[in-house]
Amino acid sequence: GELETEAQNTRGEVAPYRRQLADQLDEGGAVTLELGNQRVELGPADPITFKLEGESDWTEGTTGIEFELVWRQEAQTAEEGSLNIEQTGP
Repeated sequence: GELETEAQNTRGEVAPYRRQLADQLDEGGAVTLELGNQRVELGPADPITFKLEGESDWTEGTTGIEFELVWRQEAQTAEEGSLNIEQTGP
């Protein structure tokens, strides 16, 4: 499964979210992502592959930074391996 959202925010709104995620990774437990009115808890496991991409699309006039963290997850069933997405609002 996949949980993905896109929203326009200021740099000042994005930075604290990224810091909170970094703090959760440092603590070594589960990581909670809150995206819009949805929430999912993930359990990152070492080793984590960190992908960083800088991209520019001159035809659309956009430039961006993309971060991705990937790790292996042990699961015995498809249900164990799927995301449990919670609705947090209307």
